[in-house]
Amino acid sequence: MASVFLYHVVGDLTVGKPELVEFSETQTVEAAIKAIGESTECGIPVWKMRSQKSVIENAEMRAKRFVGILTSLDIVAFLAREECLVDQEKAMKTPVSEVVVPDPSLLKELDPATRLIDALEMMKQGVKRLLVPKIVVWRGMSKRFSILYNGKWLKNIDTSNPAANANRPSPSSSTTIRDKFCCLSREDIIRFIIGCLGALAPIPLSSIYSLGVINPNYCSIEASRQAIDATQTLPRDPPAVAVIEPVADDYNKIIGEISATKLWKCDHLAAAWALANFSAGQFVMGVEDNITLKSLPDFAANSMVANTNTANSRGTTRPKKFSSRSIGFVSNPTNPNLCFSRSMYRGRSAPLTCKETSSLAAVMAQMLSHRATHVWVTDAENEDHLVGVVGYADILAAVTKPLPPTNPETQTS
Repeated sequence: MASVFLYHVVGDLTVGKPELVEFSETQTVEAAIKAIGESTECGIPVWKMRSQKSVIENAEMRAKRFVGILTSLDIVAFLAREECLVDQEKAMKTPVSEVVVPDPSLLKELDPATRLIDALEMMKQGVKRLLVPKIVVWRGMSKRFSILYNGKWLKNIDTSNPAANANRPSPSSSTTIRDKFCCLSREDIIRFIIGCLGALAPIPLSSIYSLGVINPNYCSIEASRQAIDATQTLPRDPPAVAVIEPVADDYNKIIGEISATKLWKCDHLAAAWALANFSAGQFVMGVEDNITLKSLPDFAANSMVANTNTANSRGTTRPKKFSSRSIGFVSNPTNPNLCFSRSMYRGRSAPLTCKETSSLAAVMAQMLSHRATHVWVTDAENEDHLVGVVGYADILAAVTKPLPPTNPETQTS
């Protein structure tokens, strides 16, 4: 195991992290769509209201109010229900307490002095958010990710030697803000790991196949099935369903995905209607424009797009017609009056993939650059052959795995 995880603490990753802004379970689905769109990730933590606002909360008290994490996939699946399609205005005013899946285990409160390796172990077990008291500055820290505190290496707590614990960071050795917290995600951890690749050698340059991090137990749905079937049991980690086309008895081809990442900044109402009425293949690849214009509904009453007139600085609104591209998955063609085959509809609908021979560092870079929670893995010799998926938990398991012992006979003098 790399020493970088032993000699860093959670407080290192909170420097510069913005203060947590709570999203209450009493707020509406409409407000949640806006909050998710403005967030840096495709999901937001949902909290219960404080019973007594005058009481200063500690991390444990605040963690008890945590409900769960609401994603764009949860919202689209909710809006695709029959009763929501009938009255979309009512559905958008629904409190998110009726949509979010309660799961307090997704969040864990931690002291800033907690070793990073301990935080990683929690995230490997399913924790997605770390609630950490907000810190102004660590004493003796000369740079953002310092491995020295007061000139001493960070050690484990030794109860038999109180003097040794004097150099261990604690709430008293940092400046914390009362009742102020920040929330660390697994993406924050991956960003830290990217900055420490040299300390993790040779793991980052090893293939994901050799590291054994490819998860073959992914959720999938055939392209010919109704897209709504993908929401019957929503996957939680990663929150994604592969849309596949069976090519042979022994393997499938991935043509797209229904996921929180892909639905992050989409038109949620349009996506919900399409989810309820299209096949999975049509949903992720698009439908031909002649079909769209004849049979798809007009969302002008529910979806208005603002136009800004720079000449007079006045804002106007215009109705936005629903089409196969309004979901937000696909790129606009040069001529919207032409019909395109499904193979032409790639754009944003194309799933993020890598080969099983790809290095772990390359996969992490892909996930961060695309703000994705996962990468689909294909066979090294056949890119149409889907073999599995790699998510955050798989990467954390790889970087914390003990290194194999070095064979002295293979070393050169």
